[in-house]
Amino acid sequence: MSTTKEIPYKIYLEENEMPKAWYNLRADMINKPAPLLNPGTLQPMKAEELAGVFCDELVKQELDNDTRFIEIPEEIRNFYKMYRPSPLVRAYCLEEKLQTPAKIYYKFEGNNTSGSHKLNSAIAQAYYAKKQGLKGVTTETGAGQWGTALSMACSYFDLDCKVFMVKVSYEQKPFRREVMRTYGASVTPSPSMETEVGKRINAAHPGTTGSLGCAISEAVEVATSTPGYRYVLGSVLNQVLLHQSVIGLETKAALDKYGIKADIVIGCAGGGSNLGGLIAPFMGEKIQKGTDYRIIAVEPASCPSFTRGVYAYDFCDTGMVCPLAKMYTLGSDFIPAPNHAGGLRYHGMSSTLSQLYADGLMEATTVKQTEVFEAAEQFARVEGILPAPESSHAIKVAIDEALKCKETGEEKTIVFGLTGTGYFDLVAYQKFHDNEMSDYIPTDEELAKFRANLPKID
Repeated sequence: MSTTKEIPYKIYLEENEMPKAWYNLRADMINKPAPLLNPGTLQPMKAEELAGVFCDELVKQELDNDTRFIEIPEEIRNFYKMYRPSPLVRAYCLEEKLQTPAKIYYKFEGNNTSGSHKLNSAIAQAYYAKKQGLKGVTTETGAGQWGTALSMACSYFDLDCKVFMVKVSYEQKPFRREVMRTYGASVTPSPSMETEVGKRINAAHPGTTGSLGCAISEAVEVATSTPGYRYVLGSVLNQVLLHQSVIGLETKAALDKYGIKADIVIGCAGGGSNLGGLIAPFMGEKIQKGTDYRIIAVEPASCPSFTRGVYAYDFCDTGMVCPLAKMYTLGSDFIPAPNHAGGLRYHGMSSTLSQLYADGLMEATTVKQTEVFEAAEQFARVEGILPAPESSHAIKVAIDEALKCKETGEEKTIVFGLTGTGYFDLVAYQKFHDNEMSDYIPTDEELAKFRANLPKID
């Protein structure tokens, strides 16, 4: 295959082309995301109520529905320069393998030690914690990408970092855990016996392998009961999608640089951080100008909050100590099957993305776990990157869409987010190769039991 192409394999922006402000998509949304509710009063959460949990500046960002662009502090921009701008890669080899007329691009976010996009928000949240004079932060992590990124960010700012890691991931991914500890974080399998909420969850679900909802509850309890600490979250919240907008802004700028217009934009969907960041400028243009972008969220069939959840107010955590958020949810006490190998384990979806989905501005689809790893292996063999299981959900659907183009002869441009690398996920790859991986999909009856426990809100 000739390497002389009109469009290069990798489109790099110059350092001075890196975004200087985050894009707040909510400012351009016609229907704003529903507000967080106080679980006691069922009234919208006020800044002073959230300030006991989150850093002050992050509370402002969380509640801001009006400011389109929020300046990125210089110290954060300087940190970004270590690994940003990240490349937008033309998947020429994959296109040739598929024999498709489609043009496939992926935004690669794995060019940093944490191995994923999560560092974009981790460094921002650690910066604001340090600026506020805090001693440390607490958090949860599922597959471990967020915990790794936050431990790295906290090390940079000399902050203490306490991570509650979903137990099944803690056991399956010891090397991810050790990277966190290398950066100075303490890592506790969740649910633990170190918190009151952890004890309650263990008593109610003996032998449970945990969930993000469990880990969130424990992290919030420790943050609110320890002076000088605040809780930080790696997905779901509006502030996180704001920070992750650098992904989409760079992607759009790189495409514009070569006069390329995306037809389909695809992102994996767990809580919404990567998806929300990738699609932000495309969705903004779709809302403002009616541009015909087709935007697809891809979630695991074993944790299908968009496609099989309900759009309702629900607790953000299993322990029911956090605010209520209106989102597509499976129920706050939903725990994915232990055979679920990747991240994307959260029971609900970002309020921002949930509103967009409810308004019909984006699609959602599910894929089975073994299909995901088949796509990951195919991608690795032709594109030279071992992808994270989370990203591989998007890869699977990108391949499907490219094959549809092969059938119809349409030359569509497909863009997807490659959130990071899968080198800490080799236990899952091993299970796939040894035929020990299965596709567990919850039944309607099982999901109905979790939905029955949703808060009753008029």
